[in-house]
Amino acid sequence: MLEYVTDAADPRLSDYTRLRDVELRKSLEAERGLFLAEGEKVIRRAIGAGYPIRSVLTTRRWLASLEDVLGDATVYVVSDEIMSGIAGFQVHRGALASMERLPLPSLDALLKNGARRLLVLEDLVDHSNVGAIFRSAAALGVDAVILSPRCADPLYRRAVKVSMGAVFSIPYARMDDWFTGLAQLRAAGYRTLALTPDQSAAPIDSVEPADRVALLLGAEGDGLSSHWLEEADQAVCIPMSAAALSNGVDSLNVVAAAAIACHGLMRAER
Repeated sequence: MLEYVTDAADPRLSDYTRLRDVELRKSLEAERGLFLAEGEKVIRRAIGAGYPIRSVLTTRRWLASLEDVLGDATVYVVSDEIMSGIAGFQVHRGALASMERLPLPSLDALLKNGARRLLVLEDLVDHSNVGAIFRSAAALGVDAVILSPRCADPLYRRAVKVSMGAVFSIPYARMDDWFTGLAQLRAAGYRTLALTPDQSAAPIDSVEPADRVALLLGAEGDGLSSHWLEEADQAVCIPMSAAALSNGVDSLNVVAAAAIACHGLMRAER
């Protein structure tokens, strides 16, 4: 159903209010049980993953590209100027969609679904990093992602955009308790590997194969907490070159580290 809107303040567009106000968006999206998908490809992936559409905001010239997947959804059509004014930025991919969130599985339920390779993120609060890690996880054979209680929301617009919709294709759950979370993983049969820049740790691609493995990643800068490092079954590292170490480069950013570590786990399994 098409509805043409000529005023950015129209209450019908309230799902799209002040998209650059992170704190407002967090509270609004949690309160209404929604998230935003940006661009044709991401919207299609969200719909394909079963997320119901609340509404779509687009301009006339982008209507045809989404017609085949929108069905009877409410589509608000605005001018380019209004679109930029509402979004606060140029929407190069043509459309925004307000989507209904689906119930998040409990950690216990996720651990029982047969996942063999987990990524476990401790206190990653940067949405771009979380989105990029989901994209690497989906590409490199990770079965599911576990978030500590303070991790950023994978369905926040920036995370969804950076992941290119990978947040819809890989299951995830959030721990109820950070302190006992790793014990819960071990009780479910997972061997926990803590990624650290410490070069005395075992190289990631040399670890002994295990039926179930959970790779722990810490926040940018601080890395894993001492509690999780001590609780993990084994510390692992990405070997750095001697030249890098001599120049004081002893680690990678968390996104690059996640991708290399996931690939290292795949090599270790061969």
